[in-house]
Amino acid sequence: MKYALVIFPSKKLQDIVNSYRKRYDPLYALIPPHITLKSAFEASEQQAEELTVQLKKIAERYEPFLLEVTKVKSFEPVSNTIYFKVEPVPELEGLFVDFKNELPGDPPEYPFVPHITIGQKLSKEEHADIYRQLEMVGIEHEEVINRFHLIYELDNGIWTVYETFHLGKD
Repeated sequence: MKYALVIFPSKKLQDIVNSYRKRYDPLYALIPPHITLKSAFEASEQQAEELTVQLKKIAERYEPFLLEVTKVKSFEPVSNTIYFKVEPVPELEGLFVDFKNELPGDPPEYPFVPHITIGQKLSKEEHADIYRQLEMVGIEHEEVINRFHLIYELDNGIWTVYETFHLGKD
């Protein structure tokens, strides 16, 4: 089964992101807006249960933190993906590094750039047009993040939560 680790932002931010994703992201119906901390990796259900113990320990190392979304950016020329930039903070970067170093799966394909995708798999022309429009609109959003999620992919391609991990010691 495929698993991944993500942060789901507040409903308010998800609604803003989805107002764009429903038009510009073909994966809109498969997963809510999120920040990927560890890309999809294969694990058995038994391994996933074992992972939850490890993930609880990792979550205890980090306190809740302020998430700041500051602008519209693009991964062009690597891909025609448009995203909301999430300001890197030690907690986000620490979680990414801990997941990379302590959990199964291949090393990340790209350096960690915290972001929330708003459009992908666009043609070059669509990308240029949409990016210019969204860049002018911009975004400024702040919220406190106090959890991350282990998610898994269902047979129909939809991702759902396996378990939620709260940051900090209870």
